[in-house]
Amino acid sequence: MNEGKIRVLFGSTEMLGTGVNAQKRCVAVHHLDAPWRPSDLEQRDGRAIRKGNEVAKLFAGNKVDVVIYAVEKSLDAYKFGLLHNKQLFIRQLKNNNMGCRTIDEGSMDEKSGMNFSEYVAILSGNTELLEKARLEKKIASLESERQAFVRGKSSTRYKLEGIMQTVETNKGFIARISKDVEAFNARVQTAPDGTRINPVKLDGLTATDPVSVGKKLNEIADKARTHGLSEPIGSLYGFTLLVKSETTVKDGFDLVQNRFFVKGEGEILYNYNHGHMASDPKTAAANFLNALDTMPALLDKYKTDNEKLMKDVPTLKEVVESVWKKEDELKGLKGDMTEMERKIAASLKPIEQSVGIMAGVPKEEEKPFQIPDRLQAVKEVMGERFIIGRPAAGVPERKGIKI
Repeated sequence: MNEGKIRVLFGSTEMLGTGVNAQKRCVAVHHLDAPWRPSDLEQRDGRAIRKGNEVAKLFAGNKVDVVIYAVEKSLDAYKFGLLHNKQLFIRQLKNNNMGCRTIDEGSMDEKSGMNFSEYVAILSGNTELLEKARLEKKIASLESERQAFVRGKSSTRYKLEGIMQTVETNKGFIARISKDVEAFNARVQTAPDGTRINPVKLDGLTATDPVSVGKKLNEIADKARTHGLSEPIGSLYGFTLLVKSETTVKDGFDLVQNRFFVKGEGEILYNYNHGHMASDPKTAAANFLNALDTMPALLDKYKTDNEKLMKDVPTLKEVVESVWKKEDELKGLKGDMTEMERKIAASLKPIEQSVGIMAGVPKEEEKPFQIPDRLQAVKEVMGERFIIGRPAAGVPERKGIKI
């Protein structure tokens, strides 16, 4: 081909595809059939449309003729439709601009694609089938869009319900913490220097100085075993002080840790340093007072969380209350599809009737087979070594056409 000794070269996509360098004198590519993949078509064209084509560059304006042969009103139309769908999907995927999550390339089987009656319609020149295929694609696309809309709306509804439940729960915490803050501010005592007094009262301890209180708390931290229950150990400004034993596993052994809390009037447990008691007695004695000091910050946290959550509520409500705007269009397309199926069914009746007529042809009566005299004479001489065969009588059956 490159030397000009071979003027015309025939071959399949596999034979003349990737790896064949015969472009030097190539002026045209003729596609006698349509491949199943767009990449195959590109490979065919690439045998001529590529660097190194000297004839096209010097005499044809650097262009190559590409001729595609197809038969009108045949399955070629459906085959090229598949190529179009596949190429569209590939381009959308490469450009990252797909508008849907799924794509149907089209199938050629009885379950998901054209059925055999539709094959007959296409071969008979019924162009309404192509319109039916286009309607099916539009309907499938709209139904997929509607399904995505419904899924998104449902997901938004669940999200909105979850937000509103969280907001209501936070409102309950805000009310209970606010009550505890008011009670603490009303009861707290301050020293002349402005510091708050820490009158911790522990059960079984008469002393109230910080060192004695701290030592007693460390003793409770080491020896108390509540088995997962919160047990009262004293009070501070009317708030109950609790200790709770928690068991964890470390290096294969059970480890018991005691945590300390202050229970508010709203049944909320406040803690400081994650409920762990400091080893220093004075610091340990101030643990519960420090826990009560966390209430304002905790109150602000719940208020801030609610403000952030409520910012999204109007937008979410708008999505939940929205209506899909293409419902009428989908109903219209389904009506057109019903009418198109009726027309196609009507156009197939003459074909089915003709098949019925062929099936109703009576068989020719079988006549006794007469052996010619000459063959009869030979048979008498040869005996059983001579066998006479004859064709079967009757009308040959039509097995159909293989496509």
